[in-house]
Amino acid sequence: MSNKGSGDGLGHKGLLPQSIRSLRVAFISVGLFSCILNLLALTGSIFMLQVYDRVLSSRSVPTLVALSILAIVMYAFMGMFEFLRMRVMSRVGFWLDGQLGLPTFRHWLARGLGGAQEGTRPLADIAVLRQFLTSPGLMGIYDVPWIPIYLGIVFLISYKLGLLTIAGAFVVFMLAIANERSTRTSLKQASAMEASETQFLEQTYRNSETILPMGMLRNVGAHWTRMHGEGAKLAQEASERGEYFSSASKTVRMVLQSAMLGLAAYLVLKQEISSGMIIASNIISGRALAPVDQVIGQWKIIARSRQAYARLKLQLANVGQAQPPLQLPAPKGELVVRNMTKFAPDPTGQHKDGRRVLLNQIAFTLDAGDALGVIGPSASGKTTLARVLIGSWVPDSGSVRLDGASFDQWDLDVLGRHIGYLPQNVELLAGSVHQNIARFDPEAKDDDVVEAAKMAGVHEMILRLPQGYASRIGYGATPLSGGQTQRIGLARALFRMPHLVVLDEPNSNLDAEGDAGVTAAIEKLRAAGSIVIVMAHRPSAIAAVSKLMMLQNGSVIEFGEKGDVLRKVTRQPVLAAQSGTS
Repeated sequence: MSNKGSGDGLGHKGLLPQSIRSLRVAFISVGLFSCILNLLALTGSIFMLQVYDRVLSSRSVPTLVALSILAIVMYAFMGMFEFLRMRVMSRVGFWLDGQLGLPTFRHWLARGLGGAQEGTRPLADIAVLRQFLTSPGLMGIYDVPWIPIYLGIVFLISYKLGLLTIAGAFVVFMLAIANERSTRTSLKQASAMEASETQFLEQTYRNSETILPMGMLRNVGAHWTRMHGEGAKLAQEASERGEYFSSASKTVRMVLQSAMLGLAAYLVLKQEISSGMIIASNIISGRALAPVDQVIGQWKIIARSRQAYARLKLQLANVGQAQPPLQLPAPKGELVVRNMTKFAPDPTGQHKDGRRVLLNQIAFTLDAGDALGVIGPSASGKTTLARVLIGSWVPDSGSVRLDGASFDQWDLDVLGRHIGYLPQNVELLAGSVHQNIARFDPEAKDDDVVEAAKMAGVHEMILRLPQGYASRIGYGATPLSGGQTQRIGLARALFRMPHLVVLDEPNSNLDAEGDAGVTAAIEKLRAAGSIVIVMAHRPSAIAAVSKLMMLQNGSVIEFGEKGDVLRKVTRQPVLAAQSGTS
C-alpha cells in the first residue's frame, strides 16, 4: 500500500521544486520591490549632500523645507515598499506551507511503513522554510546584488573612497565565507542531534507509565541529558563561531566608517570633493556592506533552511510525479498470495543482501466469505504476514492480489476503505470515540459507526462513557482500559464492513464476553462475503474460521480446512506453546 519511489531529488522534478517554480511571480515581485527600496535607500545620502552643498552655502530656508518634504515622501514610499515586500514573503510562506503540508504528511507517514525510521522531521522542515521566507536573512540576500551598485556610486564620488570601500567589502566577504565554512558541519550535526532528541522525547512521553513505576526515570533522564548535551554543545560551538564572525564584521564596518570619514575629510581639504560628499559617501558605503552584515547575523537560520530544503527536496522527489492509479471497482472476490517472501526491514537501505527472512514463499488463496486462522509459535511470522496482507509492508518477492490487482494498482485511500486491520498493540488517535471508529472520516454516517461498535460488542460500553461517542481519548488520561481500547480498535477495523479484515491477536486483552463478540463479528463478516484473517494467540480466536494455516520460522507448515489442520497440529504442543507473535 506504500507508494515508494526512488530518485536522488537533485534534478528539477519533485513537488518542492515545482512549488518553488510556481512562486516565480512572487519572487520577481519581491525582487522589484527590493530594487525600488535600494534606490529609495539613497534618499538619506542625497538629502545630506544637498543640505551641505546647497542649503548651507545659500542659507535658503525654502530649499531646506522643500528638501525635507521630499525626503519625508521618499521615506514614506520606502516604508510602503518594505511592507509590501514583507507581506508578499509572508503570504508566500503561508502558501508554501499549505501546498506542501498534506502531501508531506502523507509521504512521511508512508515512509514509516516497512520499518523505516524517519528522523529528519519533514513537517518541521516546512516550518523552517516558512520561517526563513519571512526572515531578515532573505531580505539581506535580496539586497546583496546591490552592493556593486553602491560601490559604483562611491567610485563616482571618488575612486579613492571607492578603493577603501572595496577593501572593507573584501574583508567582510571573507569573514562571511569563513563563517559559512566554520559553522556548516556543526550546524548540520546539531540539527541531526535535535531530531534524534525529539524522537527520543516523544517515545519517553508515550511510555511514561512504564518508565516511572519501574524506576527508569533517573537512567532515562541521564541518557536524555547526554543526548541533549551533545546537541547543545554542537549548536553552541556553531553559535560561538558565528558570533565571532558577526562581531568581527561589525567591527570592520565601524572601522571602515571612521576611515571613510577621515579620508573624505582629507579629500575635502585637498578640494577633490565637496563637504556634502563626506556624509553621502559614508552613508552609501555603510549601505553597501549592510546586507553582508545582515546575512552573517542570520546565518544560523539560513543554514538550517538550506538543510531543510535539501532534505525536503530529496524526500519529495517523486511525490506528485506518478500518474494516479486507475479507479478500480470495490473488491468483492478472492485474495491470492503467490510465492511471497519478505525480508527483515532495513531502515538504512544499505544492506540489500544477507537480511533475515521473515516470510518464505508463502502461497494461499481465500475466496469471499472465507475466514483463515493463522497459528504458530512466537517469531513464526504471523504479525509480518498481517502487515503484508494489508499492504503496510511490501513483499520483497512474489505478490499479494485482491480481485486480481496488486495493492500498488489501487489508490491508497480508496483501497483503505475496503480493508480493516486490528494490530496487536492498539493506539487510538487523539479525538473522540466516534472519530476513531469512523477513521476520522467527516462524512461518516452515525448508523455505520454504531453498527461497527455493536459488531465489536462495545456499543453499550461507549454509552456508559461520560460523553458517549463524543468522549475524548488519545491525549493524557484516557477513560478506557486496555480491553476497551482493543474493542474500539476492533470497531474501527469493522467500520463499513470491509472486504478484507485482518485481526492480529484480536482477543489478547479480552475476557470471555469479548471473545464471544469477536467470534460473532467474524461470523457476520463471513456472511456478508468478507475475507477474514485472524492471527491467533488463543484457540478461542479461531472458533469462527473455516481454514487454518500453521507458520513456523516464516514458512507454511500446514494449510487447509480447519478440522484437517487441527487434527495434524494437535499431535504437537503447538497451540499450547503459542506465547507471543512475530
